[in-house]
This record gives sequence, C-alpha cells and structure tokens, in this order.
Amino acid sequence: MSFEPLKQVTSKTLVLPATNIDTDQIMPAKFLSMTTKAGLGEHVFANLRYHADGTKTDHDLNSPEGQASQILVAGHNFGCGSSREHAPWGLTDFGFRVVISSEIADIFRNNSLKNGLLPIIIEKRAHQWLLNNPGADVTVDLDKCEVHLPRNGGTYSFDIDAFSRHCLMEGVDEMGYLQNQSDAITAFEALR
Repeated sequence: MSFEPLKQVTSKTLVLPATNIDTDQIMPAKFLSMTTKAGLGEHVFANLRYHADGTKTDHDLNSPEGQASQILVAGHNFGCGSSREHAPWGLTDFGFRVVISSEIADIFRNNSLKNGLLPIIIEKRAHQWLLNNPGADVTVDLDKCEVHLPRNGGTYSFDIDAFSRHCLMEGVDEMGYLQNQSDAITAFEALR
C-alpha cells in the first residue's frame, strides 16, 4: 500500500485540547465494520461533529478551516484505548497528516506510522504553546525531524525511528517497502 509521501507539512493547526482522547472517540465502534479506508474521514470524531439526528454541529472540525487543516494538535495521552487501525485510517482520510501531543499511546502511534500519519510527541512547553494558539501556521519538517512554530514560538525536534521516517518520506508502508526491494531480493536469491 502506498500513500502521499510526507516530507514537509505546513498547515494551520486544529486543536482538540481534551486529554485521554481514545480511539473510540476518534473512530466510534459502529464504523469498524468498514474494511476500506476511503470514506472513513466522514466518521472521524463523529460524536463531536454530528448531532443525534445526523446534522452537523458547529465544532471546529466541521469548519472550512478545520477541514483544511493537516496538523491536529491533541491533548495529553492521545489515541489511548483499543488498537483499532480505523482511527489513523479515518484521520488520514479526513486530511490530517500529522498529530502532535505531549503523549501518544504506543499502539496508536505504531498504527499511525504504518498508515501515513506522523505522530509527534513534543515537549510540554511547545505543546502548551500549540494548545494556546489554535489555528497557528506550523511547519513540520520530517527530513530534519523538527516542528517550527510561528511568531518566535521556536523550533522543536522530535524522535522517529529511521525505518518509519524512510517509509513516510517515500510514501510506502512495510509491504510497499519490501516490494520496492524485489530486485535486491531476486539478486540475493540468485547467489544462493
């Protein structure tokens, strides 16, 4: 599987400051029967975005600015709960390429990295700045592993393993990476 390569993203942020946003809040269980990624973005944060009758709320996620944002800034402990892969699928289908928080659940982080979504854990001071400045123009540079905040907000580094970074920058998942190595695999097998 492939996705749009992620090297640098500059976008206004969308801020969801709540702590402990779990994967059921990101992608409610009633949408887990979907087996394709296409269309899942419509259901992301459904309980925040829609009234019980199906009409849209006035939540920032429904605003033109919110729907144009590629960077989600979330409260502490984002993506906790179950391991549903539908959560990063839905976030990327909605249009997000980056999630920034002071803590991101490990399973959600791993699922995100395999599906074209860059989860960034940033130091608390920078995280607080982002929470206090919703809609800020932020640049994420995956090549340098840096987040650049505007208005002298500073530049902050983040960690990512080399393999995940390579896959995101090339726009491939693990299977796509292996498929790209078919010539090397064939050459190795020929030597045996």
